[in-house]
Amino acid sequence: MFGDMMGMMSKIKETQEKVEATKERLKTVLIDEQSSDGLLKVTVTATNEIKNISIADELLEDKEQLEDYLVLTLNKAITKATGINEAELAAVAKDGMPDIPGLDMFK
Repeated sequence: MFGDMMGMMSKIKETQEKVEATKERLKTVLIDEQSSDGLLKVTVTATNEIKNISIADELLEDKEQLEDYLVLTLNKAITKATGINEAELAAVAKDGMPDIPGLDMFK
């Protein structure tokens, strides 16, 4: 029984390390998104850090339109980034969970 407990603790520690490594890797995963007409382009990381915004000159003439474009396009990019982030971390956590009888919520 003690050996099983040590094995589980080791597996949990290994999973924590994998989760941290995955979090670091997700900082480098880039998601590109653009407005439907391509006038605004944004790049964010899978950790929701904005890396780049490219604005067509014609959008600079209408502040209100530019603001709308920014909100819509950034929200789409953040939604994609969040989905990637959550899926990657869930996969690592699920893969690394020890088999504990009666605790099969990750299966």
